Amino acid sequence: MQPAINDDKRMILVCCGTGCLANGSMEVYRALQEQLATTEVQVETYTKSTGCNGWCEKGPLVKIMPDDITYCRVTAKDIPEIAAKTLQNGELINRLLYRDPKTKQRVKSHHEIDFYKKQHKVALRNIGEIDPASIEDYIQRDGYKALGKVLEMTPLQVIDEIIKSGLRGRGGGGFPTGQKWKACAAVDASTRYIICNGDEGDPGAFMDRSIMEGDPHTVIEGMIICAHAIGASSGFIYVRDEYSLAVKNLGIAINDARTRGYLGPQILGSQLSFDIEIVRGGGAFVCGEETALMASIEGNVGEPRDKYIYPTEKGLWGQPTIINNVETWANVPVIMNGGAPAFAAIGTEGSKGTKVFSLVGKVINTGLVEVPMGTTLREIIYGIGGGIPGGRKFKAVQTGGPSGGCIPADMLDLQVDFDNLTKAGSMMGSGGLIVMDEHTCMVEIARYYVNFLAGESCGKCAPCREGLKAMLEILTGICKGEGSEADLDFLREIGETMQIASLCALGKTAPNPVLSTLNYFRDEYLSHINEHHCPAGVCRDLTRFYIDVEPCTGCGLCAKNCPMDAISGDRKEPHVIDQDKCIQCGECRNQCKFDAVKAR
Repeated sequence: MQPAINDDKRMILVCCGTGCLANGSMEVYRALQEQLATTEVQVETYTKSTGCNGWCEKGPLVKIMPDDITYCRVTAKDIPEIAAKTLQNGELINRLLYRDPKTKQRVKSHHEIDFYKKQHKVALRNIGEIDPASIEDYIQRDGYKALGKVLEMTPLQVIDEIIKSGLRGRGGGGFPTGQKWKACAAVDASTRYIICNGDEGDPGAFMDRSIMEGDPHTVIEGMIICAHAIGASSGFIYVRDEYSLAVKNLGIAINDARTRGYLGPQILGSQLSFDIEIVRGGGAFVCGEETALMASIEGNVGEPRDKYIYPTEKGLWGQPTIINNVETWANVPVIMNGGAPAFAAIGTEGSKGTKVFSLVGKVINTGLVEVPMGTTLREIIYGIGGGIPGGRKFKAVQTGGPSGGCIPADMLDLQVDFDNLTKAGSMMGSGGLIVMDEHTCMVEIARYYVNFLAGESCGKCAPCREGLKAMLEILTGICKGEGSEADLDFLREIGETMQIASLCALGKTAPNPVLSTLNYFRDEYLSHINEHHCPAGVCRDLTRFYIDVEPCTGCGLCAKNCPMDAISGDRKEPHVIDQDKCIQCGECRNQCKFDAVKAR
């Protein structure tokens, strides 16, 4: 076990979230440990591997505290220099510091960077600051303090506090959490269950993953508090099968919590007995839907059922059940520690608190961000995300995962909360934000997500099964230049029928990408249909690339990266694309730094 946080010592935090691990952060961590074993420093120094710091674009990240130094894109080869210059002599290594794109100045501390200073961390409060495998780290940051407080309260007092906080479920639907707990507690039953939904299947989403990997105890503590509130004795954390690090860290945390008396019989000497089991998901996207998830835990096929009876009345194995997602659980200890009024003071009238988003796509600072509800899309994408790379124009952002809608540029000042996103034809979902620039085809985006959802539909109900199949066929035809204007009316009719008649939330929300792009980007559909042209230059059957001789500098990057050797030209002279060889992949345009490659 590593030592807990101590201001008298120098602490080096190495981001070991999944993204940084993929870029070699574990090698950095080990190199630091080896270097410190042979390096004499004036201040006692130790290393700590943490969860995701959020700033994935600049990882692996290394933070040196209390010096408040943040180094970006660190490799194992940088460690001897960090030890010799920074740890021994207090010198900064400029090339490893963040360079502000506006001022061109190097920035020492991550606290001075817009990406961090414009956030408000509640659910992510500990991630990047603690070792997720150390229960001592969690306790030192007020971990399990809320549980001790709650055990001196009555169940109704706990539920009332959650209701007053205004916390709504962060998994997508936004149902008031306290009301859900109250309904479950009111059912006459001897057995109740609690489930944490960690089956995060949205493309581009990694919010819940980062919490489970980086701060597993906050999820556990939130579930134990609920167990006291509703009288449950058993809990399950359902984790997406691909999340092996989350499973590992959750397993360590559960065992440590049992050892310290936070889980098991008579928790902290009280009458509460509660334990948690990890269940690994089977890889089906539909199992993110709560009734399908319960069926999967029971050992059955992960198919949803109609909710004429809610899980709070009859859920897992027919017993009253509370299901909340990872982020929701992470907020519970904060509410019980700080009080409902403090939490309710953050956010908007109908959406209290903060929301965690995975900010990905065509944005400079990709990563994990947490902001108060009501923050505008502009502030998230430009203020925190740094805007669109390459000087390109912002076109749209999709919120809410594959079942979310695409919001256009003229709605950048939309305040993000549950109700505003729904009015805009999208939804909060679990919190994915996929940013798109002018080189994104909105028809292809709709086709891509419908294709994904068609493959993930369980097929149990006809509106979803047949509706997605029909929409995919129509959209594929439009992308090939084989559509008609009548197809657009048919797409809308299918989508609206699915919203009404589908069995579960997957089918009801699946038309969102299609309907929102029809609403906001109808001209792009018409261009595909009437002009046989893809304005974004994405649909291969409708696109031809050429090189504009005026901006072309003859740098040769396009030719060097063309997979078909279809581009030729002398150095420092305009190049030419051989249309007979070109496969319209668009790689030449992606590589060109002078906007010389055009689509027609």
